[in-house]
Amino acid sequence: MHTKTFVSAAVGLGLLTLSACGSSAGDPADSKTVTLVSHDSWAVSKNVLKDFEKQSGYKVRVLKDGDAGQAVNKAILTKDHPQGDVFFGVDNTLLSRALDNGLFQPYAAKGLDRVGTAYQLDAAKHRVTPVDYGDICVNYDKAYFSEHKLAPPTSFADLVKPQYKNLLVTENAATSSPGLGFLLGSAARYGDDGWQTYWKQLKANGVKVVDGWEQAYNEEFSGSAGGRKAKGDRPLVVSYASSPPAEVIYADPKPSTAPTGVAAGTCFRQIEFAGLLSNASNTKGGKAFLDFLVSKEFQEDMPLNMFVYPVVEGAGVPAEFTKYGPAAKAPETMAPDRIAADRDQWVKSWTSLVLK
Repeated sequence: MHTKTFVSAAVGLGLLTLSACGSSAGDPADSKTVTLVSHDSWAVSKNVLKDFEKQSGYKVRVLKDGDAGQAVNKAILTKDHPQGDVFFGVDNTLLSRALDNGLFQPYAAKGLDRVGTAYQLDAAKHRVTPVDYGDICVNYDKAYFSEHKLAPPTSFADLVKPQYKNLLVTENAATSSPGLGFLLGSAARYGDDGWQTYWKQLKANGVKVVDGWEQAYNEEFSGSAGGRKAKGDRPLVVSYASSPPAEVIYADPKPSTAPTGVAAGTCFRQIEFAGLLSNASNTKGGKAFLDFLVSKEFQEDMPLNMFVYPVVEGAGVPAEFTKYGPAAKAPETMAPDRIAADRDQWVKSWTSLVLK
């Protein structure tokens, strides 16, 4: 499950202290090693990775570098002496920052023609390759709403109604990727003139804000396995459309139905990309790895490892996703250039409005 949080350095990039500035995890002399730099949520089945290594002749070294935004910022600051060859995990909320800072060099991956055009946000230059997508949505605790004979919310507008007072927990938009996604979703829904009014209403209705997804979902949310154990008392949480199938897959014994549901009218579409780092020491191996990321084998392996959806047309998804966590049919979206223009100011205004 994604726990992709990012530090406030996403707003003040220069504040980030590097632990490995100027170093490289790869060995320029070792042309048979490809180094992948990623956030902590990267995962792949061992046999699938071994297939790539056997077929390509490259050995893969993985360097997990913290939460998503932190990893992106660090990659930007080390771009002249990159830690690896390929970076995975920059999403559409931070894509403009990576591209504007020249983090990636162009490469059109083999198989890109099978990737849906809606996910190709840099189609003109191919500096990044779409890998997966997911939907940030409010999840609800089915048992709570059943016991209280209350219909769960279905939209942004529902969340400010009196019957849902003190029920929602969300993540800090300045420190959390899903928190930022929820803010962007509200901005997309209500526009420049309306999103602040909406958040004033949410605040008045008792929304609780915590630092990151892990705390919100596994401690505060009453519907998750972790939240029940921690005696969480919030039956609404900002999480992912793929969270309900995770609750089924990891349960022992497995329930016949998911204990949580998704408020379909609260979703924001998040797309993740990978790219060949500028000044990568093994560009040939990096290109082969990008080809691998859009292969059907990797795309079909990905959902149960990272709980995201494939972008390659025709790639199958697990039955649990189809049954318990289908992707949102009409999620809120926002163009990367608009995010680039307004993100930092929105986060600053949100912080002043909600946290003070």
